[in-house]
Amino acid sequence: MKKIAVLGAGSWGTVLANLLLQNGHQVTLWTHKAAQATEITQQHTNQHYLPDFALDPQLSATADLKVALTGVDVILFVVPTNATRQVAKKVVVLLQELQLQPIIVHASKGLEQQSHKRLSEVLTEEIPATLRQAIVVLSGPSHAEDVAAGDITSLTAASTDLAAAEVVQDLFMNDYFRIYTNTDVIGVEMGAALKNVIAIGAGALHGLGYGDNTKAALMTRGLAEISRLGVAFGAQPLTFIGLSGVGDLIVTCTSVHSRNWRAGNQLGQGESLDAVLKNMGMVVEGVATTKAAYELAQQQHVDMPITTAIYHVLYQNCNIGTEIATLMKRAGKMELA
Repeated sequence: MKKIAVLGAGSWGTVLANLLLQNGHQVTLWTHKAAQATEITQQHTNQHYLPDFALDPQLSATADLKVALTGVDVILFVVPTNATRQVAKKVVVLLQELQLQPIIVHASKGLEQQSHKRLSEVLTEEIPATLRQAIVVLSGPSHAEDVAAGDITSLTAASTDLAAAEVVQDLFMNDYFRIYTNTDVIGVEMGAALKNVIAIGAGALHGLGYGDNTKAALMTRGLAEISRLGVAFGAQPLTFIGLSGVGDLIVTCTSVHSRNWRAGNQLGQGESLDAVLKNMGMVVEGVATTKAAYELAQQQHVDMPITTAIYHVLYQNCNIGTEIATLMKRAGKMELA
């Protein structure tokens, strides 16, 4: 049994905390909202993020980060990308005070704005090696709602420290949740972040009324763009045909559970971006990631026409139909070029 702090009580953090508890570990779920912590602990629900899902009665939540971290073996970050660095700074202070050196895991999917850094890079910068054993990335095709229902799910635990990845693998494995290990942290994180961009495009196509042929074309050529940019940063090409690549792309581009797909769908139906984000009530990671991916592609001189089109729609208020026409009228090229 391990003592685990799960930081972030959104849908994914809550479901992972519940799963770890049911796997026999001692788990505390941290949220910065005291009322949410009370609801989870006393009512065993998290209605805003997981309506009508009954949590294990033994799952406790707290708004006190020190309480959550005391005595932990593992810290699982599941906070939004834009909050990761801020929360990590607070964690460092407490790790020093509590004299702990846990394994650090993150299960968020995005790139930090301005710096465009992957989240393992952010955590490496903020949490000194003396205060951690290793950093592990947990990623793959997974919707919280399906995991909550016990749907069979497979993810990847990636780390340059394979032994640490294997520890995380053992923490999560059960009869419906299977974990594979990987040492390609760059590829796993890039696939996790960039598929959200393509999912916005997939949703927009659905909102516009396009059929399966169009969606398949978008996903396939979107995967080519994801791979292209990932490899430019040192990722292994084969990672992108694995769980954190094509697997995550498929589930995010085809499910109504995907916030990014739902956001794109509303955009395709004519809603403004501001209205979409307001209506969602949750973080849509793909919106910020689109900007980061577009800027990285420009810096690295990587051709990413689909990402560029989505960037134009989100950040330059361009017409979706016009962007689709521009994509289709580009000069012909070799498929694998």
